[in-house]
Amino acid sequence: MSSCCYNLHVFLILFFMMMMINSRGISGTTFTLINRCNHVVWPGTLANAGSNPLDSTGFELQPGESRSFGVPNGWSGRVWGRTGCAFDPTTNQGSCATGDCGSNQLECNGRGATPPATLAEFTIGSGASSSQQDFYDVSLVDGYNLPMMVEANGGSGACGSTGCSTDLNRMCPNELRGGAGQSCRSACEAFNTPEYCCNGDFGSPSTCRPSVYSEMFKSACPKAYSYAYDDATSTFTCTGADYIITFCPSATSQKSSRDSPSDPINSPPVTPGIVATSPPGSPAEDSDPFTSWLPNFMSGDSSAGTISTNFALRYTPLASFIITFTILSFLH
Repeated sequence: MSSCCYNLHVFLILFFMMMMINSRGISGTTFTLINRCNHVVWPGTLANAGSNPLDSTGFELQPGESRSFGVPNGWSGRVWGRTGCAFDPTTNQGSCATGDCGSNQLECNGRGATPPATLAEFTIGSGASSSQQDFYDVSLVDGYNLPMMVEANGGSGACGSTGCSTDLNRMCPNELRGGAGQSCRSACEAFNTPEYCCNGDFGSPSTCRPSVYSEMFKSACPKAYSYAYDDATSTFTCTGADYIITFCPSATSQKSSRDSPSDPINSPPVTPGIVATSPPGSPAEDSDPFTSWLPNFMSGDSSAGTISTNFALRYTPLASFIITFTILSFLH
């Protein structure tokens, strides 16, 4: 083999090895949002100060649909679901009954959810090649409007699932009810006192204690934040994972996928950046999945469709390297 071909051979090997090593650093994390409600959900996203907005800050998810998009390493922010929205098809202007971000548009454009709203909060580390962890939680501190679960796909560490699969709107006390029963307010929003809002003389972990209302939320959703200093049982960590955010998780989806096979019907395949629809005839949601204050929680890997997609995204550089190396070996 000539020196020219040999140099090209070496260059291609090094190139694809660098792609393989850096693929996680370039692509960051993938968020996959799935709507298993029997109604439309309009997710919203908000980046914290110092983080860039994601590719979309607001969009529509029909029942059974899903959408995936990339999240850069170092990103922090929140994701939530809006309900009862009406947007003009031409101008995309409008508003939502719950979780509205006040932008008067389909995109939230840097605005956060108006309470009450169930929030998924994230701080993404620097990827699998780094020891920096991801931190994530589901918070009811600003109230509740939708059942929501977050589970880690892949990654290392504890990587637990968290969220609230109980329909708190059905059990919400009258004094906390909002939006004609479409949401459940926090005690802070309802009464605006320091002991409920954890401010003033109650602005520290030693002085701000759980209230009868936060304990009610906690009993229904043990892994979700119920008040400002509910850190011990509500903050989760993982390193180098992707995340599945499910609105209205069905009863079947709450079983641990580490202990049982994935359900291809309740877990539609997902292609990043593409809206996917469940197979014809598949239920978007169980007829009545909320029968108890005490939910079961998902844990572990996600559906087979999502796993295969993320595997392809992460290991395409490796496959390219192997194929290229094999071809050049034959040429040699």
